Amino acid sequence: MQFIIKDRNETIVSLGRKIGYRPMGVDNNEYSLVRELDRNKYPRFHIYAKKDDRSNEFHLNLHLDQKMPSYKGSGAHAHSGEYEGDIVEREAQRIRNILENS
Repeated sequence: MQFIIKDRNETIVSLGRKIGYRPMGVDNNEYSLVRELDRNKYPRFHIYAKKDDRSNEFHLNLHLDQKMPSYKGSGAHAHSGEYEGDIVEREAQRIRNILENS
């Protein structure tokens, strides 16, 4: 699920912490942030985030990783992820609610 957060004068890492996500890495100015749902690594919410510094907009691509990828090798991105549905929509709304009140 892709959505935009507008008018945020902060870094992606600080925004991630505010919504309960931790950074996993950055590639080509796109940050990878995750929020585990319990003590296991999976399932977890995963966001790819980019900031447009001209407009102070964050472009977020949210999905739910159900399990660890079953492939090996660098550069592979396929996994068991859900990009839409009630769970993902509720998480997107949770994020919007936190940011509206901060």
